[in-house]
Amino acid sequence: MEYRISSKFLYIAAGIFVALWFLHAVIGVVLLLFFAIVITIVLNAPVTWLQQRKVPRTLAALIVFFGVLAIFAGIGWMVLPRIVTQVRLLIANLPGYLDKLNLQVAEWLGQYGSAQQNAVASTTPVTDQLSSVVSQVGVYSMGFFQNLLTVIFFFCLVIYMLIDPRPLLQLYLSCFPDAKKEKASVAFSNASVMTIGWMWSNILAGALRAVIVWFFLYFMGIPGVWIWAGITFFAELIPKIGFYIMSVPPILIAFSISPSTALWTAVFLLVLDEIIGDFVIPRIRSNTMNIHPVSILVMLLAMTAAFGIMGAFIAAPLTAFMKAYYEAFYQRPQHPEKTEAFIDRMLFRKPARTV
Repeated sequence: MEYRISSKFLYIAAGIFVALWFLHAVIGVVLLLFFAIVITIVLNAPVTWLQQRKVPRTLAALIVFFGVLAIFAGIGWMVLPRIVTQVRLLIANLPGYLDKLNLQVAEWLGQYGSAQQNAVASTTPVTDQLSSVVSQVGVYSMGFFQNLLTVIFFFCLVIYMLIDPRPLLQLYLSCFPDAKKEKASVAFSNASVMTIGWMWSNILAGALRAVIVWFFLYFMGIPGVWIWAGITFFAELIPKIGFYIMSVPPILIAFSISPSTALWTAVFLLVLDEIIGDFVIPRIRSNTMNIHPVSILVMLLAMTAAFGIMGAFIAAPLTAFMKAYYEAFYQRPQHPEKTEAFIDRMLFRKPARTV
């Protein structure tokens, strides 16, 4: 009898171990699937708009999908050659920028006499690393093809879900009992609204910020304006952290030109981030995403720590889904007057009335 109990616990432990190992192995696929669902929800909006105008679902999905690809391909055809040219110039001039940067720092520290030797010594490993990277291009070719296959797999997921989503939605609803199906549909619908609002607000704010950054950096004479503008556009998808991704590299390049240029660049980017982040984006999202910034920031930090850059990309839409499902399934009816009184008591430290 004891042998049977021990064997049962051993099998349970082995099953849990295998399940955890499998979950750890496929977590990247799960994150990719969720991101594909997010993109599909965003693209579904124009598809349903075409459906309402008597366009068949399959044709509407193909028009939207390949139309978006054509738009990005056109933008890439216009912008990518400039970016490639400026990347080459930045790589070629990187040792010179490091020399100037080290000289500026050494001059501030009062060590200008020995700065040239330190700068040359510090830039030598950089040039060696660049040459080693160039010599190892063949080693990374396999990784390139793996990433290419992942992108193709991602696009296939999106297009299949976009063309025929009804079986997948039926499978989703089948996971809930009949009494919960209405709440499940409401939660998914609300999450879709918030996700679409998140994506389009990021696109509009990112494009606006990228154009402003391009003109400012071009006026200041900072090299690589197309690169920094492109990074600025995509950095909008990563709340809070995206500001540092877009601002630190051009500030360092500006510092190699002069400290005053770096100061003006830092002040401009900080003011721009405050204006876009505190005035423009909240107005755009006010009708679609009613989520407190602290919730998004906590989820962003947690997902980034756990899953890296992919976690950072899906943090905001995941927060929208969690909020929508919490409101649909668990949030109880609120009494605004009593709630505000309770909040005032907590904010202003009002003691409870004694009888």
